[in-house]
Amino acid sequence: MRVIAKSTLREYWKKHTDCEEQLKAWFREAEKSNWNSPNDIKLEYPSVSILVDNRMVFNIKGNHHRLIVRINYEYGIVWIRFIGTHAEYDKIDATKI
Repeated sequence: MRVIAKSTLREYWKKHTDCEEQLKAWFREAEKSNWNSPNDIKLEYPSVSILVDNRMVFNIKGNHHRLIVRINYEYGIVWIRFIGTHAEYDKIDATKI
């Protein structure tokens, strides 16, 4: 999968150093993956939340941080839509961000 954009994650982990390794690991795993459906992701990440419009919410560092992505399975692209603390996540609409 092609993840757009690592710079978003990098900027975040510079501010939140406690999750740097977990975000780097997620990025490496996502790049190596060949997800064809939400079910493929659910097999690798049982705690992932599946939303409408091919959006997924990943729990990072024991659910302290949340990562929302939108996936185009046909083209193998993962767009990072949001990364934030759990408290920041609670203030947004994950289906529209």
